[in-house]
Amino acid sequence: MRSVSAILTVLRKEFFENLRERRTIISALFMGPVFWPLLFSTMLAIGVERGATEAERPIELAVAHGERAPNLLQQLRKYGIDVVPVDLDEGGARTAVQRLHRLVLLIPADYAPQFASGAPAPLQLYSDASDTASARNAARVRALLAQYNLAIGQLRLMARGVDPLTLSAVAVQDIDVSTPAERAVLLLGTLSYLILLTMLMGGVYLAIDATAGERERGSLEPLLTVPVRREHLIYGKLLASCAFMLLSLALTVPAFAIVLRFVSLERLGMSASIGPLTVLAIIAVCAPLAPLGAALMTVAAAFTRTYREAQTYVPLLLALTTLPLVFATTMGLRATTPMMAVPALSQHFLITSLLRAESLAPQNVALSAGVSLLLGAAVALFAGRLYHREALLG
Repeated sequence: MRSVSAILTVLRKEFFENLRERRTIISALFMGPVFWPLLFSTMLAIGVERGATEAERPIELAVAHGERAPNLLQQLRKYGIDVVPVDLDEGGARTAVQRLHRLVLLIPADYAPQFASGAPAPLQLYSDASDTASARNAARVRALLAQYNLAIGQLRLMARGVDPLTLSAVAVQDIDVSTPAERAVLLLGTLSYLILLTMLMGGVYLAIDATAGERERGSLEPLLTVPVRREHLIYGKLLASCAFMLLSLALTVPAFAIVLRFVSLERLGMSASIGPLTVLAIIAVCAPLAPLGAALMTVAAAFTRTYREAQTYVPLLLALTTLPLVFATTMGLRATTPMMAVPALSQHFLITSLLRAESLAPQNVALSAGVSLLLGAAVALFAGRLYHREALLG
């Protein structure tokens, strides 16, 4: 009981002292709950607005020698293409794409003879694939040209007395079984990364201060002379770091839930209504990661000589901790039993399932929480042993 009382005493001291620390307040109570949700929702709203109007926005298409294909240009205008006549050759078309126009359609001299003879008539569409907007517009123009090609081909078959359906051996029907909430995850893929990152950032300055900060201020040696076991001191400091992480988490998740209500995902056929129960569930599945994060950062800070050096290495460790989330997002990984035993990655899968409005498998939740807590306890014990090293004093 005396050991528990000593740990709680250190916890209270560190917690309330750091409430007056400006860096801790900015990291735990501002950057996570205020800055990141506002930045994320603003970027998401801009993306939704652009995506919703993309299909309706007219495309400007520079056409060289349009007089050679009047019917084609009429069809393009019918589908909202703003045709701009230009007088360019092949070299000029390449230059124009890089400087004046995003898209250039050049109609060669042999287009009309080839078209009249029933042979494939050549068209040259110039675009810059490195330009995202140009690539999207080129895809739309390419799709319209494919429709025109299909329509002309069917008319030619009918003129020869052939049923166009003869060429359609298979009729594929696309059936989308995803719900609006599941489709929203396509845009909210980074949300789990931000939630975990802001949670861990909430305790980063306490973890650094536990050793590097105390050593640099010259207060570490007097601290180790108090009548409390050294490991109990570090356990109390670890719990204080965890407390600030959980405080940051408890403020950040509701903040994300609130700002997402102002993003019109419905315009894209999506929904991201994160209710109170979902908020509580996200907090619950993320919380077991806090002790491991606090312990890892404390151990890393213990091996540094100065506070500035700790500020360099601890955030790097923080990035490595959340690195599996990047691979999961880019590679489209699915939750499996071995992956649920990987801290941070398992929390990502659980958050994603909650955002998709799916029920969580109890064994996955237990495995994720159990492994995270066990590893956190093991690293915390190692941190406690580090406090018995005289080299800790520098």
